Formats: sequence, structure tokens, C-alpha cells
Amino acid sequence: MENIGSKLRKGGLLLAAMGIISFVLSIFNYNLRLLAWIDNWGNTTGWIIRIVLIIGGGALFILFGREEEKEDEA
Repeated sequence: MENIGSKLRKGGLLLAAMGIISFVLSIFNYNLRLLAWIDNWGNTTGWIIRIVLIIGGGALFILFGREEEKEDEA
């Protein structure tokens, strides 16, 4: 059974991946359907949301990945 840290780690990876994919696709004037709403608030706000997704998702992935490594060592 997966613990909450493992689920948060996978969720963080998903958020970061969605942010990166959205970042790349927006260069070509495309976007993920799930994230199409972020450009409704303007171009600058859309970029800020993408950056927050990447940083926040990456932080969850790194933080909860370290906890998992510590549990494996013990």
C-alpha cells in the first residue's frame, strides 16, 4: 500500500510535468485542455501559473522523494 508521501511525490511529478508541457506548448500557441483556463487571466498571469506549477511540483517531488529514501535506509 502506498503511503501519503509516495502519492504526494507522484502528484508533484504530475504537476511539474504539466507545467513543463504547458510551457513548451504555449510557445507554439497550444495548451493542455486541462490548463486552458490559465490564459483567461492574461498572458503574464498564465506564465506565472506555469512557473508555480513547475516549482511547486518539483518541490513536492524532491521533498517527498528524500523522505522515501530515508525510510528505505532505516
